[in-house]
Amino acid sequence: MQANLNQVTGLPQKDKTQAYISLLTSTFTSSTSANALQSDLSLYLDAILSDSLAQMVARPALVEYVNKLKEDLPGFDREDRKELYKMSLEKMQPRVTSFEEQVSTVREAYADLLEEDEEFEQAAKVLIGIPLESSGRTPEAKLHIYIRIVRLFLEEEDSTSADTYFNRASLLYHSTSNVETQLLFKGCQARMFDFSRRFAEAASKYHELSYHSMLAEEDRLASLSNAIVCAVLAPAGPTRSRILSSLYRDERSAQTEHYTILSKMFLDQIIRTTEVGPFESSLKTHQLARLPPSITIHTAEDQPEEKGKKGPETVLDRAVMEHNVLAASRVYNNITFEGLGLLLGLRPSAAEAMARTMIQQGRLRGSLDQVESLIIFDVETKEGDGVVSNVAVAGAGGEEEEKEEQAAAPATKRWDLQIRQTLQLAEGIAARCEELLAGATQVAVTA
Repeated sequence: MQANLNQVTGLPQKDKTQAYISLLTSTFTSSTSANALQSDLSLYLDAILSDSLAQMVARPALVEYVNKLKEDLPGFDREDRKELYKMSLEKMQPRVTSFEEQVSTVREAYADLLEEDEEFEQAAKVLIGIPLESSGRTPEAKLHIYIRIVRLFLEEEDSTSADTYFNRASLLYHSTSNVETQLLFKGCQARMFDFSRRFAEAASKYHELSYHSMLAEEDRLASLSNAIVCAVLAPAGPTRSRILSSLYRDERSAQTEHYTILSKMFLDQIIRTTEVGPFESSLKTHQLARLPPSITIHTAEDQPEEKGKKGPETVLDRAVMEHNVLAASRVYNNITFEGLGLLLGLRPSAAEAMARTMIQQGRLRGSLDQVESLIIFDVETKEGDGVVSNVAVAGAGGEEEEKEEQAAAPATKRWDLQIRQTLQLAEGIAARCEELLAGATQVAVTA
């Protein structure tokens, strides 16, 4: 190889380009082993990347080299090809300002190879080396690279590294009208919210994606399933209640594996520990993250020693416990700290602390009576207080007196009102059916 390169060097300037390309072609066809080819190509790159060689000669030769490198090489396995790409980048990187386009092409091809072999982190690092800030690429092309880097880091669950490039992608999102790129960005956005434990926002984004017609049916169902998971993990409160209502009314939710826990949460039913197991087994690593240790609450010396957990240990623990506090508020007018602790599997002081925090944040309506060790719930109706009651209220006309009576009534009376409204709706439907049937009969007789 070195002798051939020396011969090319002595040729006239106008003949060098074609000579280098011919030498490259013969090198690829005649090499018998990966090591020999890598050694020859290393010498070839040293020659064409030399400062003494004019760019008008070097550039076409390097373009041909990149094209040859991207082709399938008979007799060379994937690891051999990776080594060739790695060696090429090491040789080309010092001249990146002169051959930026060729270096970027090699990096993208190398990243493709690494991604196919599920070496996601390494592929992301290879793409990071592309000089996007100084290049003449369009904003849409830059956005595509940034989104790809984010996706690769998220595959390794490295949300910290992904966040930097997601922020850069966010600045360029407005520059694209390509629907596929927009979908990829929204998918990354939902996953970033998910990894950042902003579960309510993640659930909304996943649910939005699940309606997009460009996604395959199984991808839409996967997005819907992710939306349900994030909604379950979101902090209990009005925001999550609205999301749960939207998901529960989605007819496709019944096809997902998480429909049972979704229905229990939407209908404000107490969730037992034994019912959480199947759902917990489907969670990803970051969704099982452990929470910081709860602060120990010191009680009076004359109080008996408390037993039980000091607080929720995982994100799922916290979500289920907060849900059960809200569910208890739908059933009871008041409950003791000890009773709530038994319900949640917590110490009474820890149950009190959880209820107090939810009240302070506006996610639970009620008050604490520390003298009597009671939590007193304010009776309220939530949006979507059961599917039947929603339909019944709409059908019954929603008279103001009944609404006021329902809001102030205990749980048992509210249930009686809901039954009455449901029966009124059923009676209205039956009357309407009779009218339609009578009209159809009259038309038939006339005909």
